Parts: sequence; C-alpha cells; structure tokens
Amino acid sequence: MTRILAGAVLALAVAAPLRAEVFLENMTSPEVATAIAEGARTVIIPTGGTEQNGTAMVLGKHNIRVRALSGLIAEALGDAIVAPVIAHVPEGGIDPPSGHMPFAGSMTVPPELFAANVEWAARSLRLAGFETIVLLGDSGWNQQPMAVVAERLNQEWGGGVLFADAYYGSHAVFAAWLEEQGFANAGTHAGLADTALMLAVEPGAVRAPGDATEEMGREGVRMFITRTVEQIRAYRTR
Repeated sequence: MTRILAGAVLALAVAAPLRAEVFLENMTSPEVATAIAEGARTVIIPTGGTEQNGTAMVLGKHNIRVRALSGLIAEALGDAIVAPVIAHVPEGGIDPPSGHMPFAGSMTVPPELFAANVEWAARSLRLAGFETIVLLGDSGWNQQPMAVVAERLNQEWGGGVLFADAYYGSHAVFAAWLEEQGFANAGTHAGLADTALMLAVEPGAVRAPGDATEEMGREGVRMFITRTVEQIRAYRTR
C-alpha cells in the first residue's frame, strides 16, 4: 500500500470490511478461487498508461495511481479483487509521432489492440467465476475503447460488465473543487490536480510539485473512492 492514510480515506468513503489481500497478482490461484467462493465476485480491471508528464512526474503516473486507487476502492467495497494494471494503452501515433509520442519514454498501442487486451482480460476473469467486471481507467484515451468493450460484452453476456466512468470523471470534479479554492486551470495535464493526487498516492513519483500539496491530493482521493464505489454499488443492486 502507498503512503495514503488508507484507514482515514476509507472512513470518509464508506465503512466496509477489509479483505486481507485485494490484488490478484499477489494471490495464488487457489486463494483466488477461495475468495470468489466466499463472495468476492467483483473484479476491477484498471488501465493506466506510460506517458510523458514533463518535469512534473514520472512516466508511470497513471499506472501507479490507478493501482493504488483501485486497491482502496476494492477495500471500500469489501468484496472485490483488483486485476493487474493494463499499462500499454493508446498514447498517440508513431508515424508521424503524435499525442505524447514525440516525448522520450512514452509508449503506445492502437486503440483496437488496447480494447482487445481489455476484452480478453475480462473474458479470462469471467471464466474464473467473477460475476461483476469493472473497467476503469486513469487516462483519457482509455475511456472510449473501454466503453466499447463493456457494451460488446454486455450484449454477449446479458450484463455483468460496468464501465466505471465515475472514476475518470473524478478528475474533472477534483479540478473544479481546486478551482473553487482559487487555483486557476487546475485540471491541465500534469497540472495542479494531477500532481496533488500523486503526492497523496506516491510522493516519490513527483519531481516538481509546484503549488500542489498532499493534503489537496487526499481530498481528490476521497472523491475518486466515494464516486466510484457508489457507481459500482448502484450497478450491482440495479
């Protein structure tokens, strides 16, 4: 777990029993089977990205953040597991370089290949016995392909896949809150909101914090957890 004060953040979100382990990659196959049999039938598939953030933050910002926040969301739910982060996502074109790709270290795939990766992750986890599959992404270019995958699988399976757009939408909600506090243009790429969230999640990944503080980021983390947990719970009880 990261430096986030997880207990305090979760108390702000919603009270729920905590599982001993929520990350699939840290479990054995029999442990996953047991968790599913005991009621952990929701799985979160987080998607991140490897992209330039100027001098502000490391290239793995999205991967670090989405894993940490997905873990806290799973803990708040109390009956969810987090799949490994899908880190290879659309970041722009190669020839000619576009989006983030003119900048050293950024890595990209075409949207259709990213969508296929997400789809087969979902198919694999459904085979294991998970009944609710939650797709969420920390990067903007991930959103539309994930929505397409959720729609396709729901048509095939008759439901069970949630594209949790409340997660990514929390970026704008947090940026708006910061602007209400008097900070202009808080929602820019690698800007105030982006940096504050990383200070709360993994401060060592921040190189140039500017006006951002960990305290600001904790409020953003609370928004991400609360909004996403509410959307998942609403989907499961509809």
